[in-house]
Amino acid sequence: MYIFVDADGSMRRCYCEGHCPNGQSNGTCEIRPGGLCFTSVEVAYDDDGVEYPLRMYGCLPSDERGLMQCKGHLVPHMDRKSIQCCDNVDLCNKDLKPMYRERPTPNSPDYGAFDSPPYIVLMTSVTFCITLCLIVIAIVYLRYRRKQVFINKDYPEKYPSMKIHRHHLIDEKSSGSGSGMPTLVQRTISKQIHMVASVGKGRYGEVWLARWRGEKVAVKVFFTTEEQSWFRETEIYQTVLMRHENILGFIAADIKGTGSWTQMLLITDYHENGSLYDYLQDHVVDPSSLLTMALSIASGLSHLHTEIFGTRGKPAIAHRDIKSKNILVKNNLECCIADFGLAVKYFSDTNEIDDPRSASLVGGTRSGTRRYMAPEILDNTINVRNFEAHKMADIYALGLVLWEMSRRCITGDKITTADEYQVPYYDCVPSDPAFDDMMQVVCVKNVRPHIPLRWESEFILKTLSKVMQECWHANPSVRLTALRVKKTLSKLDTDSCIKIV
Repeated sequence: MYIFVDADGSMRRCYCEGHCPNGQSNGTCEIRPGGLCFTSVEVAYDDDGVEYPLRMYGCLPSDERGLMQCKGHLVPHMDRKSIQCCDNVDLCNKDLKPMYRERPTPNSPDYGAFDSPPYIVLMTSVTFCITLCLIVIAIVYLRYRRKQVFINKDYPEKYPSMKIHRHHLIDEKSSGSGSGMPTLVQRTISKQIHMVASVGKGRYGEVWLARWRGEKVAVKVFFTTEEQSWFRETEIYQTVLMRHENILGFIAADIKGTGSWTQMLLITDYHENGSLYDYLQDHVVDPSSLLTMALSIASGLSHLHTEIFGTRGKPAIAHRDIKSKNILVKNNLECCIADFGLAVKYFSDTNEIDDPRSASLVGGTRSGTRRYMAPEILDNTINVRNFEAHKMADIYALGLVLWEMSRRCITGDKITTADEYQVPYYDCVPSDPAFDDMMQVVCVKNVRPHIPLRWESEFILKTLSKVMQECWHANPSVRLTALRVKKTLSKLDTDSCIKIV
């Protein structure tokens, strides 16, 4: 044993292990007064490099070095080595348990788990599902692109301003005020249409009575040579705030066919009375009905010509083909304007007229039906860059339509009479007049349709005769506006009601 003896001979024993005198592995040692028993623990490493705690027990002398060790001042990296001391009883250090702080090590991932069969099966399944979803989404998108109403890759050079797609197809469920956009319908509407019978033909195509969702609709099938008219009419119908009770109700536009044939369809409301042209040939009207029809046409044209300002405003629109064949008669004898294949839009903010046909029109600036063309169109003096000029040309044609209607109005108390139906200038030009025929009559001779004397006896007819003569004046600036005609006829309608009361 390693013995420290004090002057008075008193001694205390400490347990020793790994720090014993005389090379002992364990046992006891003795300290003199002032000395300390200690227990220490520090990090050691085995042959594999794995750390483990190495504990030692022994005696510390009473000198300053021993005391300082016990306080930890001389122990570097205290978190890796710790010493505790005592001197209260013999072998007191045997029960001391100093601890050291283990070095933190990052958790290594268990790569073996990723190699397990369940994990591989799970990852394969997830990858397959994601791939399948992407394929389905791609197929749906490609089918949608193929079913667009306008296939932009085929028509960008011919119709650069046309940007209408099948998502514009609409169902007429708005209030009719024109303030709201109609709701969407399915994009396969052409497959839901059941054609019933052909009800008419025109220069643009054929009109069919059809059924859709159990309701009667009109389907205008355009000739393949008139694709531009179909594009334009569809675009005009889908103009924001276009909907009006005196504008033909638009339902949808679609294209159906295969690589060998194509049909361009325009689906609208169906009106059993047909066009004003057809109706007037088989029916006469009384003054009250005449006023109702005339006022509704003026209201529809006024709505077209009027620009509505706002974030979702409506541009002003000129029809450019007003005639009795392009006006339909409803069951209540009000009329609505149709056929917008030649229409143009005007944007006041940019002072531009949207007219995709301007560069391709046969005959330059001439547009419309020759019999209803204004003098300035016939002699090519119209300023096509001035939108007011297009509106005034519409007013000229409106005057001729009012004349057609007025001929079929009955007059007289005892003997009611009405003239047979005739188109304007029926007694001046052939049934299919050329430009020169019309220009000679309208521009050179300044001829206008005849006003019968019997109209003077009927207040409504007398007023309408004055209106139509102002509408077809040779000078466009003298003609009435559509709004002025509407207000005049509205006042006439009010006055008529007062007289009846």
